[in-house]
Amino acid sequence: MVTVMDRTSATPRRGFTLIELLVVLSIVALLASIAAPRYIASLEQARETSLRASLAALRDAIDQHAADRGRYPESLAELVESRYLRALPTDPYTQRTDTWVGLAPAPESLIAGAMADVRSGAAGRSRDGSLYADW
Repeated sequence: MVTVMDRTSATPRRGFTLIELLVVLSIVALLASIAAPRYIASLEQARETSLRASLAALRDAIDQHAADRGRYPESLAELVESRYLRALPTDPYTQRTDTWVGLAPAPESLIAGAMADVRSGAAGRSRDGSLYADW
C-alpha cells in the first residue's frame, strides 16, 4: 500500500497501486480457472446420477405395475394415475417430463401392455461415452 500526501490537507491518503490491483486480480483469475472445470464436472456427474435414479424409479414402478395388474402400463401417465408414482420425474438433461421414451415389451413376452421399459429422450453422450438414450 502506498501513502500519498494530498497537497490540500495535512492527512495522507491511502490507496492501492495499479500493480497491486493487477496482482490480486490475476490471483483471483488463477483460482477461478482451477475451480471452474471441477465445478462443471461435478454438475455433469450430478445430472448423470439424477438420470440413473429417475430411470431406476420409473422402471421399478413399471415392474410393480406389471406384477400387481398382470400387464404393463399403457403410458407413464397411467403410473401416476394408479399412484405407483407421485409425479413423473423431470429428465435432468431435457428439463421436461414428457421426453421419456417408452419401450414396448419383447414380442415373446407373456405380459401384455404398451410400455415394458423406459429410456431418456436426451441427446448426447455421458462421460463414459455411452448414449443417454441407451441407459
